[in-house]
Amino acid sequence: MTVSTDPGSVAPVAAPGGGAPARRSQPWLVVVALVLGLALGVAAGLLIPRLTHPGDDSVEAGFLRDMSTHHAQAVEMSMIAHASSTNPRIVTLAGDIALTQHGQIGYMQAWLRDWNLSPTGSQPPMAWMPNSAGAVVNGLMPGMATPEQLATLRKATGNNLDVQFLTLMRAHHLGGIHMAQEALDLSDDKNVDWLAQQMVAGQQSELGLIDSLLKELQPA
Repeated sequence: MTVSTDPGSVAPVAAPGGGAPARRSQPWLVVVALVLGLALGVAAGLLIPRLTHPGDDSVEAGFLRDMSTHHAQAVEMSMIAHASSTNPRIVTLAGDIALTQHGQIGYMQAWLRDWNLSPTGSQPPMAWMPNSAGAVVNGLMPGMATPEQLATLRKATGNNLDVQFLTLMRAHHLGGIHMAQEALDLSDDKNVDWLAQQMVAGQQSELGLIDSLLKELQPA
């Protein structure tokens, strides 16, 4: 029999000549059950998200922190090329890379904030990736340009600038794709997996254009 949650409701009474009359429902029991259910639901809503958030030393947190740093250099190099190149295709490619990777940094930093984690961690770069020994060279993650290479890029002009930018970005993309693919294999967070897949697909597509431009612009 369905029990009404209306405190003033009364259970149906048996027809004349039938069995014993039905007992009046006890509204306070229903109220207690509702209050307990609400309290348990609120507690679960408060606790479950925190328990399911990636921790400070998780693959997800490490990847987001490292890739934010990795992306920041790509944005820097792209802005140099975008401002200094006279080749419209280089300017367009550099602008696309800068906008895309800056936007992805926004996602990564927002998720770290949502997880109540610092944008930087105490672990060394690439610590989230198993067997990453040797992946970091002089503090630089895979594919990242050295300070000397960045300084040279800033001073370059004309075709030399374009070739340097494409060459550095090609190596940068290869390193970034490797990191994103590792994150896809190791992470079980659907948002991180989605973003890593976007990185892999986007940068692989850009690699095709970079290789085509390099073939065209490099001296024979």
